Amino acid sequence: MRGEFYVVDRSEVVLTTLLGSCVAACLRDPQARVGGMNHFLLPGTLGAARQDAERYGVHLMELLVNGLLARGAQRQRLEAKLFGGARTLEGLSDIGALNAEFAKGFLRHEGIAVVGGDLGGERGRRIEYWPVSGRARQALLKGDPGLAAPAPPPPPSGAVEFF
Repeated sequence: MRGEFYVVDRSEVVLTTLLGSCVAACLRDPQARVGGMNHFLLPGTLGAARQDAERYGVHLMELLVNGLLARGAQRQRLEAKLFGGARTLEGLSDIGALNAEFAKGFLRHEGIAVVGGDLGGERGRRIEYWPVSGRARQALLKGDPGLAAPAPPPPPSGAVEFF
């Protein structure tokens, strides 16, 4: 589900995703009985049109909110749960924290209440979300090398690095 979003109004649907440093926003309107989830890789701003816009939270958050509104949700009734944003690799920039801060800031700016979730930590997560009821279940992963970019290989021995 990376770089995607879904909006549904059927109570039997469960949306599932795996998260490392990525963040999933789970939003719903309990009165309209519609909800959805997105999964973004980077917070980002889209200044100019981008070919890879689906990777960025700013794009996917707008798509999710607009998708809910198109299905009868009202902005003032929306509630959110946020998951992910782990620091999966030591020594690299903490993109998980940046993703989490972006998501919280976006929702605050839009006036959407955050009613639950789990952000940060050092482990990946498997998230199951029932959009109509708002129920969410999280399982922490024991090891998630596939959820973060691999560490760069060490330079060959005897190599010289020029600046």
